[in-house]
Amino acid sequence: MPAANTSRTEDLRAHGVEIVAGSLTDLAGVTRAKYVPLQRLSAFEKSGMGVSPSWSVFCVDSGIAFTPDIGVVGDLRIRIDPDDLRLIDDGVAWAPASLHDQHGNPAPLCTRSLLSDIERSAADRGLTALAGAELEFTLLSDEGGHASAEPWSPYGMRTSLDRSGFLVDLALAAEMAGLEIEQLHTEYGHDQVEVSLAPATPVAVADSVILARIVIGRVAARHGLKVSFSPVPFEGEAGNGAHLHLSLADTDGPLLSGGPGPHGLRDAGQSAIAGVLDGLPDLLGVYAGSTLSAARLKPGNWAGATKCWGLENREAAVRFVAATPGNPHGANVELKIIDPSANPYLAAAALLGSALRGIDKALPLPSEVTDDPAATAAQPLPTDHRTVIETLESSSLAADLLTPAVIQGLVAVRRHELTTYGDRPLAETCQALRLAWSC
Repeated sequence: MPAANTSRTEDLRAHGVEIVAGSLTDLAGVTRAKYVPLQRLSAFEKSGMGVSPSWSVFCVDSGIAFTPDIGVVGDLRIRIDPDDLRLIDDGVAWAPASLHDQHGNPAPLCTRSLLSDIERSAADRGLTALAGAELEFTLLSDEGGHASAEPWSPYGMRTSLDRSGFLVDLALAAEMAGLEIEQLHTEYGHDQVEVSLAPATPVAVADSVILARIVIGRVAARHGLKVSFSPVPFEGEAGNGAHLHLSLADTDGPLLSGGPGPHGLRDAGQSAIAGVLDGLPDLLGVYAGSTLSAARLKPGNWAGATKCWGLENREAAVRFVAATPGNPHGANVELKIIDPSANPYLAAAALLGSALRGIDKALPLPSEVTDDPAATAAQPLPTDHRTVIETLESSSLAADLLTPAVIQGLVAVRRHELTTYGDRPLAETCQALRLAWSC
């Protein structure tokens, strides 16, 4: 991308860029964008492009969930940092945008700014946070059905080599876009693929999640395919997760290793995990609050549907990954319940914020679940869509972590989904929303 000592515009033009996109991800988890000709890059940075406040409460089906504070009046600005620009397609560069008011202040519903604030809050406590992301998605035919009719072999050589052209092009496109992919493979579900992204700061990882979705979508299109990031693209088949990993460190080193607790946990690390667990029922509407999320969050789906933690326990909501020679990034926790309908900035803010809350309150770590939670007394999380929304709406914990304005908007868009799709057959909803979260 552009060298620091040359004109950004000239350098971008030399890379073939003609238009620049800036995107926001709304509270329904859908990414939306505005574009400017390259010569207007400076305006996109300094004053931004105008958008209605309703952008934050657009719904998965293009409805608008107006709230007492968001109606037809008002204007906001989306602004980008040219240093964040990445090449995403022929002639097109993209950067993540932040939402501002007319005076340049972060808007109350800017989830990227909210995550940045929580990152700074961690730094104020003397903590550094690293996050990582895994993206599961389902390849579709150009008509939106299954991409292949052959029997599927999870993680199989045949199934992966059958898609080698797509995987190779994805690796090349990611490199061109400055997106660091650590691993990619075909997954358990039919036509399902998973991509793992390199650890970075939480804001940078959330940015990378959106960039990855864009790059995956563009590569798929070049292969005559579509991509579904739906939690459940097809009734009765494997769902897609959007797992987030988190590690924390202070001046004495990592909080999740080097201590006297289970698997080397330090006291603060135990409290961080306890905070994540404690917040799960209240924050489930942030992590997996769409009308399709409950169909994925079931015991036996490896979706972490039970409020518990355990070492490498893939049925626990919080999977602990210990510091071992086989884990070069060090100890971390993986929150498995997150699905692609979640706004990644908001999900990362909830995860980091609840960990910090656990540390602040010195919450005790519950006993580890060392077996399939279904074989223990551990209780599955309440995933009924109406219950999830009502719990989020009444939660003081969620409001404290993520602000009342964000919770009000999030509840509004999810309640729209409940009203619109709650009584429809699951298969019909899966079809209607199969491409809702695609970029």
